[in-house]
Amino acid sequence: MTALKWLERHFEELICCTCLAVIAVAVFAQVVARYVFQVALHWTEETAAMCMVWAVYTGASLCVRERFHIRIMVGVAALPTTFGRITVFAADALWAFFCVFMLRVSWDYLYIFWRFPETSPSLGINQFYPQTILIIGYGLMLIRLVQTYVEWWRDGRVGLPGMLAEEWETDEQERAS
Repeated sequence: MTALKWLERHFEELICCTCLAVIAVAVFAQVVARYVFQVALHWTEETAAMCMVWAVYTGASLCVRERFHIRIMVGVAALPTTFGRITVFAADALWAFFCVFMLRVSWDYLYIFWRFPETSPSLGINQFYPQTILIIGYGLMLIRLVQTYVEWWRDGRVGLPGMLAEEWETDEQERAS
């Protein structure tokens, strides 16, 4: 159970760090091969590009979990408490609908890759597999968004979802004074 809990907490970080390490190795290998051995490695650009896309989508999911996405919390904190909550809920609802929409579009997109396989030029792998990050990424974002609200509900609905209780209390004290 401990390993599963660790994986739930660090899944996106593991994928992001792995992808960034692969990107660094691929780019370094290309530089060394080109300038030291005067040979071009064809697989490095494709590998780095695929890993970059995976890192971006899993990083977006990580930002959802940690509530690091760009938000104008100063403006929300300046609003009355009820209106601030409504604003955050509405923004998150739109975000969730966007994720559902993109899951549907991604499903159709992947269906085309499944029906009409296309291989990558350098690596020769079926493009369906690297493109699955669309479903995985938007699915993880949606799961992490719902998870934020479940934890907020379980913790007594204090403050805003994903906001630390101390932050909320500080904002409330500033508003009162």
